[in-house]
Amino acid sequence: MNHHEPDHGSMPPAASESGGVKAALVVVSVLLLLEAAALIAVVVWLVVDLVALQPSSYTTAIALLVLVVLGAVWVSVTAVASLRRAPWSRAAAIVWQVLQMSVAVGAFQGLFARPDVGWVLLVPAVTVIGLLLWAPVRLAYTRPGDDSSAPDGA
Repeated sequence: MNHHEPDHGSMPPAASESGGVKAALVVVSVLLLLEAAALIAVVVWLVVDLVALQPSSYTTAIALLVLVVLGAVWVSVTAVASLRRAPWSRAAAIVWQVLQMSVAVGAFQGLFARPDVGWVLLVPAVTVIGLLLWAPVRLAYTRPGDDSSAPDGA
């Protein structure tokens, strides 16, 4: 007996989603929104520290603040785009999770290791990457008629 899987490529993503896929999409979006909120909180904390305390180097403090602001903007825009299932947001979210995993690994090591912070960063990162690589979720981020395997101009 020849068993064929249904072709979800020709169906709009909403029509092919099961309850598990919908739950996975919600988890991805919620985790991205929580990460964005956490980064915004870090920006506020850094601004308060910059105003209230005297850093040993204003240049370093401002550079760190700029980097965290850029990260907060990136994750916030990615989270909103993920809610809309913009195809590019999947790749942006995966890149952010890889960066977050590298910070988590650093939190487990060294003289000032903070395993609690490491776990708080690592668990959501692994969860989001795993869900975004799951085929049904990956398909939910594609546009109807979007065939990324087609050569340019086809």
